Amino acid sequence: MKAKSGTLGACVEHGASCFEKASLAYGHGTGNAFDEAAFIVLETLGLPVDGLAAHWKRKLSTAEHEAVTLIFKARIDTRKPASYLVHKAYIGGFPFYVDERVIVPRSFIGEILCNQMDGDITYSFLEKQENAGAVLDLCTGSGCLAIIAALLFSDAQVDAVDLSPDALAVAKRNVSDHGLEEFMTLHEGDLFAPLVGKKYDVIISNPPYVDADAMADLPPEYSCEPAMALASGNDGLDLVRCILREAPAYLNDKGGLLCEIGRGKALLEKEYPDISFLWLDTEESSGEVFWLTKDQFP
Repeated sequence: MKAKSGTLGACVEHGASCFEKASLAYGHGTGNAFDEAAFIVLETLGLPVDGLAAHWKRKLSTAEHEAVTLIFKARIDTRKPASYLVHKAYIGGFPFYVDERVIVPRSFIGEILCNQMDGDITYSFLEKQENAGAVLDLCTGSGCLAIIAALLFSDAQVDAVDLSPDALAVAKRNVSDHGLEEFMTLHEGDLFAPLVGKKYDVIISNPPYVDADAMADLPPEYSCEPAMALASGNDGLDLVRCILREAPAYLNDKGGLLCEIGRGKALLEKEYPDISFLWLDTEESSGEVFWLTKDQFP
């Protein structure tokens, strides 16, 4: 996998070419071979994730070239997502440590929260929660959404729950990296089980929502992730149903639930005809995230 030139740009182009020949699958922060190669090069060399153009003509040392080549080779040989190989993922520019104990962060909820934070797109329902005092993140995984929520709702105490102690170990590291230990508490348990008696202004959740057919046909990259963080029954909505059933008891009167469900919109609306879901589109999704206030629950 030796590149024809010693420049960073040539290294990226060579990596992209190798990835295309290997027919890799993407979707863990990048959507194509070129972006994947660029991400690996920049992270491996410790360069800014948005620094590709600025460093395109930079000459790589022999050691730098060898380090990148090793990651390229591992990406092809193992089919692990690039984020596992460089131990880094981003949502809205915020960096997070990741490894095989958690799924690679890629939630549309992260985009919604970051848009609100930056003022790029303002959501009226989130504006009403500007002074939220208590926020919950269910199925927190790496803790990325809980951390972004803590930054958005600056006056809130944030609880984050996951069933996996391994995932919570990763989340603990990320909370520490972002200096938010004073504002966040991690809980091990099944959904709301560790939170008896608590109430929240905002509940966010990106739960497992992959259906059985899709689980049986996952590309190798997705099979590298913890199955318990992906699978959710035959139609992918088992966890969502549990959340809808239990959430009202944990919401304050003016509170609401922000939940990602994948492609189950039609099935969910058919099953819950009395609920008026507010569906939120993002740059790369349509009808995969909903907002629901407490008074909208049956």
